[in-house]
Amino acid sequence: MSGFSSNAQGHCPLPRIRGAWALVGAVLLGSLLTGCSTREQRTGDTLTSPVKDGRPLVLTTFTILADMARQVAGDRLRVESITKLGAEIHGYEPTPSDLRRAAGARMVLENGFGLERWAQRFYASLPSVPHVTLSEGITPLPIAGDAYQGKPNPHAWMSPRLARVYVENIRRALTRLDPAGAATYRRNAQRYDAQLDALHRDLQTSLAAIPPRQRVLATCEGAFSYLARDYGLTEAYLWPVNAESQVTPQRMAALIALVKARRVPAVFCESTVSAEPQKQVAKESGARFGGIFYVDSLSLPDGPAPTLLELQRRNLKTLRAGLVGS
Repeated sequence: MSGFSSNAQGHCPLPRIRGAWALVGAVLLGSLLTGCSTREQRTGDTLTSPVKDGRPLVLTTFTILADMARQVAGDRLRVESITKLGAEIHGYEPTPSDLRRAAGARMVLENGFGLERWAQRFYASLPSVPHVTLSEGITPLPIAGDAYQGKPNPHAWMSPRLARVYVENIRRALTRLDPAGAATYRRNAQRYDAQLDALHRDLQTSLAAIPPRQRVLATCEGAFSYLARDYGLTEAYLWPVNAESQVTPQRMAALIALVKARRVPAVFCESTVSAEPQKQVAKESGARFGGIFYVDSLSLPDGPAPTLLELQRRNLKTLRAGLVGS
């Protein structure tokens, strides 16, 4: 699979630390050396791991990918997210503990499309751990604006149709890692794929019922481009990506003017950033602040968006309540 990087076998490599990561490398060096004897080993087609519950560890770069990978992995693998619930993924700064944990992982699953701006430095410190890009095979939508020069919008997982591509890429990656689990991963992926397809149909039906003039998705971040394209919505936002959440007077004025012109009933924001700028848009435009969307992170397990499927259904409920009052 082309998303894998090289993976040295049969020895415990030292991390290659460069630039600003030198201090982190110095902190980690002793722990990585002493941890070599507890790294997972491959025996035939069976994976074994001495850490924690004995299952091989697969890391993902953020919580939504962790949920998707768990749906496919079932009980065969231990899947964890590098970033914690509620964390902002775009500008995340990995910690020494992140690198220590990753040194014991068998694989890292990333989104790609420039979402994880910190990833290459992270991987350079862990040359023996393969990483897989889950957006592989998706044609990206460019981020609007000359400043981005056609850079891809990374939020493809927000389209249930494209999330199914992620699921297939996860299935292939886990099968390559653990061939003995191929049947389990195939079965779990088919079940999850059917759930995403059902979500896709629900979104089609629910969003088609919104009057065309009101189908404006006004948010803080431009994270809904794929979903908006797939379901006939007009996307508008205060900033293109959360890593550059600069609210300029021009951006705010443009969004206020659009909301006024289209008589948009409500505007929204995301859970990982401050909603105050969008509340100002609501005040100036006469719209309501319609609530919070979940995009870059799941909620706590007892919260409104503990899985991707529940995240999407929660967002749909919030959107409909804001735009049509139901």
